[in-house]
Amino acid sequence: MPSTKELENIASQVRRDIVRMVHAVQSGHPGGSLGCADYFTALYFQIMNHKPAQFTQDAKNEDVFILSNGHISPVFYSVLARSGYFPVNELATFRKLNSRLQGHPATHEGLPGIRIASGSLGQGLSVACGIGLAKKLENDASFVYVNTGDGELQEGQNWEAIMFASHRKLNNLIVTVDYNKQQIDGNIEEIMGFYDLKAKFEAFGWSVYEMDGNNMQDILDTNAKVKANISDKPNVIIMKTEMGAGVDFMMGSHEWHGIAPNDEQLARALNQLPETLGDY
Repeated sequence: MPSTKELENIASQVRRDIVRMVHAVQSGHPGGSLGCADYFTALYFQIMNHKPAQFTQDAKNEDVFILSNGHISPVFYSVLARSGYFPVNELATFRKLNSRLQGHPATHEGLPGIRIASGSLGQGLSVACGIGLAKKLENDASFVYVNTGDGELQEGQNWEAIMFASHRKLNNLIVTVDYNKQQIDGNIEEIMGFYDLKAKFEAFGWSVYEMDGNNMQDILDTNAKVKANISDKPNVIIMKTEMGAGVDFMMGSHEWHGIAPNDEQLARALNQLPETLGDY
């Protein structure tokens, strides 16, 4: 099992992958991808029980991950490749014609690790509820992990799913909300604020945790705490991250939600991110 430092090193390489992929095609979403790099690294390299070399859609007796905010596909593709789902050099095909690595993850290309198409926001949690219920019916004790964006929770379908999960006691759900407080048009509090997000989930009957999504040890400790305290409630982690984390000029600004760095900006970003596993 990788140490915390080893996971941090992997996350640095994942961030390099992200900025290089987006720069190469001058298209994509680097901000949220960089912010979630630590969590995705921890998830795929330590937290989840999964079988990269034996990927199947039914996922019996293994954990499942659903990316609901599919626009952060660069971080998803990087951790999938780096953890063994497909060759790392395929990252070079990101967003190109006939690539399996489309701008938003899709299933018809047959890319291992992708279980749902996630382009339209707000649907991933509903799918996860179905998977979680199916695992309950099949007496499968594994978990269903979901990543959503905070702005994505402005979609009403999420709250129907949140209510359903509580009613069905889907305690095998572990949802993370990427709470970077930024969306494409600006700060979420200015567009449609949540007020007290923790209180909202608690009112819907969920077990609620909070963590620093850019602190690897806190990610590991919080997820261990969730598993150690499973009740009859679904679980949500409000994950505070910094959009653009790891690249100083991208951090904290919604402007990097969906634009690509130019050549000079790429060089500046890579200078801040140690190459630890080798670039593709």
